[in-house]
Amino acid sequence: MMEPIQTTLHQKLRAAMPGALLLFCFMIPVAAQDVNLSDQNIPLVGDSAEIPEFDPSAEIFASEDEAAPAEKVGLPTNVIEIFLSLGYWILPFGLATLIAIWFTTERVVVLRRGRVIPKPFVQRFLKLLEEGELEKDEALQICEDNGSPVAHVFAHGVRKWGKPSVEVEQAIIDGGERQVSSLRRHLQVINGVATVTPLIGLLGTVWGMLKSFNQIALAGAMGKTEQLASGIALALVTTAAGLIVAIPSLIAYMYLSGRVDALVMKMDELAQKVVHNISIEALSDRQQRPRTISSASKGSQKSAG
Repeated sequence: MMEPIQTTLHQKLRAAMPGALLLFCFMIPVAAQDVNLSDQNIPLVGDSAEIPEFDPSAEIFASEDEAAPAEKVGLPTNVIEIFLSLGYWILPFGLATLIAIWFTTERVVVLRRGRVIPKPFVQRFLKLLEEGELEKDEALQICEDNGSPVAHVFAHGVRKWGKPSVEVEQAIIDGGERQVSSLRRHLQVINGVATVTPLIGLLGTVWGMLKSFNQIALAGAMGKTEQLASGIALALVTTAAGLIVAIPSLIAYMYLSGRVDALVMKMDELAQKVVHNISIEALSDRQQRPRTISSASKGSQKSAG
């Protein structure tokens, strides 16, 4: 009886041995993990201590705290600070400013009324023409000696001395067009500055926004606020600089263009007086008037005799 029972026990033990070995092998790493957790003072699930919640933003803030504190970026508040904060963008804006100032000053000096239409010359020249005390060569010499823009216009008409009024007027118109071109010289440069500088500012705006989006792409999420602020500040500053240069340039262009138009209208008015004094119609009337007076005086003398 005993032998069958022992045989059965041996068979059961042999069948249970592989399972026991597997369970033992599984318990070894679990025991090691329990030791590591106890060393790190991390509470297990069964402990009474609360498990800290995982904060995904903690790692981001920790990395920002470890980094060196970035310098705060502030927007400029006046014109000088705007230009100083431009960096290499100050080169095109500075060049445009110098060009606008240079040519505006030059045109203000050139377009002085006393230089374009000198009052003493005009009054003396028209008075001599009306009194008939000038001949063609003498009148032409006076105009050439004066050299002002209105004198050049008069000279074109004097060269047609004694011609029909239509021909004299056409000559004056041709001379006036040349002087208008001379008076308007460099105004297009000022207008060009007023047109181009806002476009440069727009280019700086695009560049600053690209810089901000590049920081977002490199830093992840929305990036650091300081890095974003630097790109946005560049965009705003370049736009402001373009407007600061363009607005005064446009005002100067409009003012100088208006002055040229006023001078041209005045020269045209004076040129009409010259036409009325040197055309063949005017000369014929002038020659007939003394004859009429002399004949009247002779007739009166005969009647008195």
